[in-house]
Amino acid sequence: MKITVIAVGKIKERYLEDAIGEYSKRLNRSCKLEIIQVADEKTPEEAGPAQIRRIKSIEGGRILAHVKAGAYVVALAIKGQMVSSEELAARIGKLGVDGHSQIIFVIGGSLGLADEVLERADWLLSFSPMTFPHQLMRVILLEQIYRSFQILAGTPYHK
Repeated sequence: MKITVIAVGKIKERYLEDAIGEYSKRLNRSCKLEIIQVADEKTPEEAGPAQIRRIKSIEGGRILAHVKAGAYVVALAIKGQMVSSEELAARIGKLGVDGHSQIIFVIGGSLGLADEVLERADWLLSFSPMTFPHQLMRVILLEQIYRSFQILAGTPYHK
């Protein structure tokens, strides 16, 4: 199975890069992992609703350019469905059994995801009603994907 993470913006902190590298290394034993970073747009301090929609649309276009037909797309969204680690593992396992060879997880920028991306998504997933920095969210997402594969393999990692 191929897992792709498409995320808006670059990682600036070394400690986050290190954590992403560690989980990437661990995940490569269970799946083919690809991480794609797309450029974020600068947001003016006093951006109005129309400008925010335009910025999200530009970032959304960059995201969708990397979404291949037939891929199962999971968009991280505050208004998405909250699930347990076991439920996420079961969903990933079922997608594999159902013949989905690629799952794409999408993390938006500081303004969130464009409507076009949310509409393309097959599933909206929420980790919490709280807001997390999008750079940190990559680490959290990769850890949960790794945990999912460990649950599916029956290892003691999840305990």
